[in-house]
Amino acid sequence: MRSVILVSASVIGLSNPVAAEFSSAQHDLISRRACEAAIWAMPAVAAYDIELSLQRDAGATPGVVGYMSAPMDARHGFLTANDVTPYTFSGLTTKDGPIVIEVPPAGEKAAFFGTIVNAWQVPIVDVGTTGEDAGLGGRYLILPPGYDGEVPEEGYIIHRSNTFGVHFAFRPVAKNGGTHADQAAYAQTLQWYSYGQADNPPPTEFVDTKKNPVNTLPVYDMTYFTDMNTVVQREPVLEQDKVMMAMLASLGIVRGEPFEPDEETKSALLEGLACAYDYLQEVFVTEGGGFKQIWGDRQWGAFAINPEQAKLGFPFVSDTEVLIDQRAAQYFYLTYLPKNLGGGTFYLGGLRDSSGEMLNGTDTYKLTIPADTPAEDFWSVIAYSMKTKGFFQGAERVGLATPNLPDMQVNDDGSADVFFAPQPPAGMENNWIPTGEDFFLLFRLYGPTKGWLESGWKLPDVVRQ
Repeated sequence: MRSVILVSASVIGLSNPVAAEFSSAQHDLISRRACEAAIWAMPAVAAYDIELSLQRDAGATPGVVGYMSAPMDARHGFLTANDVTPYTFSGLTTKDGPIVIEVPPAGEKAAFFGTIVNAWQVPIVDVGTTGEDAGLGGRYLILPPGYDGEVPEEGYIIHRSNTFGVHFAFRPVAKNGGTHADQAAYAQTLQWYSYGQADNPPPTEFVDTKKNPVNTLPVYDMTYFTDMNTVVQREPVLEQDKVMMAMLASLGIVRGEPFEPDEETKSALLEGLACAYDYLQEVFVTEGGGFKQIWGDRQWGAFAINPEQAKLGFPFVSDTEVLIDQRAAQYFYLTYLPKNLGGGTFYLGGLRDSSGEMLNGTDTYKLTIPADTPAEDFWSVIAYSMKTKGFFQGAERVGLATPNLPDMQVNDDGSADVFFAPQPPAGMENNWIPTGEDFFLLFRLYGPTKGWLESGWKLPDVVRQ
């Protein structure tokens, strides 16, 4: 048996702290429930960490919008983000009433593509050229939970959120030769304000997160639980989560009470968090977890997305259950799923080389990208850390794309060899993406050619050298 210690009142379900025997059974109970809680909270923690990063890393105040004067690089921490198109993002709240997110019309040089989501990353509405405003721009009025006040009859695209937290991530996609400067200028034409200020909205504040890099990646230490507690404290309890709220009380997470776990509780919490992380890592590398093979003779796969959930707009709720495991498996490496699938990109995921072995950070690998790759705009390939699902921090580069071809060595047939290794092969520095630890790949087709998947074209496997 473990020694007698003081445990928090919330952990043992009493109104006042008392001396209690923290038994092996109690330790194991907290650990097991912490594992389930970490899986349950995955999308909410990831969304909150994006909002938090703007304040912690970029020095922004709540409500400031992050934009990028140029795409991300290895200094940024984002789940499977790209290094080609900059992002515009923020975390807002409807706690004080409805808010308006005013999306500008598509411009000559840039146009928005993205989604507004709730605190659990359930998509509320897609915006921009493939969204509800269809590129014409619009004032998206987001109503808070339980709102029964005035609702305008016209002039707004109206949606209700079942959480106070409202988050968004938009990409100002370049058009007609638009530059990064054009994208940055367009991004800063976005506005948001409270509905009560609609007649005279204050200017929206922005911070350049290219100059002020942010790390939004969830960290699997005690901050995971403090972030979880923040979400629990500020968001309404959804009907589907009432059972989990009762379980969270045994971890010391109770609405209206401080989260102050003692050292023994922290130990059990971290054991449970390690369990959740290991489970999600295992799911990620299995068929139907991270990627599902699309060609029988290739290792490449597409995102393993539940087609029924895609039709519903990714609520991760069925008629009979909350799909907690499926939801966590997606948000373990993705953010901001769209309300409606489609748009101008297609992603191929690579976990294994041509022999079926997992990609590692020690060996050298080669991917030959055919000259006839069916991307009307461009292709891109990025290596991500298997550990964090983000860029390799401090790497010289995180990916290569069609715009890099003029500086790369290209084969006589127009194909290009891209190498993944801790060090570049001799003379192939411009064709090299650094690794150094276990990794996986995303190969993106921007503007995929219509019918490409049925055409017989296939991306070659990654080959270990």
